[in-house]
This record gives sequence, structure tokens and C-alpha cells, in this order.
Amino acid sequence: MSYLALKHLHVTCVVLSGLGFCLRGWWMFTESPLRQHRLTRILPHIVDTLLLGSALSMAWMSGQYPFVHGWLTAKLFGLLAYILFGMMALKRGRTLAIRVRYFGLAVLAYVFIVSVALTRNYF
Repeated sequence: MSYLALKHLHVTCVVLSGLGFCLRGWWMFTESPLRQHRLTRILPHIVDTLLLGSALSMAWMSGQYPFVHGWLTAKLFGLLAYILFGMMALKRGRTLAIRVRYFGLAVLAYVFIVSVALTRNYF
């Protein structure tokens, strides 16, 4: 697969992942039964696996790696924050207020990752 095709797949998965997270957050806030639907539990894992796989493939093809290039390191740490905050927001937060706070932090982490990707700068 060409680098350009991988990049298009990656960007598509970034958008799908962010929109899917926001939708699941909305369903959590409204206590919708759709958040327990089988597709809701499976599809994010498929999208995120494609997202991570395309990112790793592009890093390998371009020779740009985290801990060598600062902007990729920033994206990696942003991703870890996004995963942890998202997990607390959608699954582990004990109260709705805690989940709302973590949801906001997860969205901020997502925005940080996208801004670093677009500018290749983390300050």
C-alpha cells in the first residue's frame, strides 16, 4: 500500500474515532441503550486498530519515530492520555460528574493530538 493511501486511511480513522467517541459520550450522558449495542462495543476497536496500524506503517515507511522526533513523541503521549481519559469517561468513572470531566479531558487530548499532527509542533 502506498504512503498516500495509508495517510488517507489514517486521517479517515482519526475522524471516525473522534466522532465515534463523541457519539458514545453523548449516549453516556443521555443514558441511551445504544451504548450497549454490540456494534457500539466492536466498531471502535476495529477503527482504532486500523488507526494505529496505519500510523505504525507510515512511521516505518517515512523513517520518523517517536523519541526521535519530538512531535511524534508528543502525539504518542497525547494518545496515551486520550486512551486513559476516554476509558475513565466511558467505563470507569463512578459518577456522571467524574465521567463528564474525563470526557472533556479526553476531547482536549484528541484536539492536542490533531493539532500536533497538523503543525508538527507541540508548543
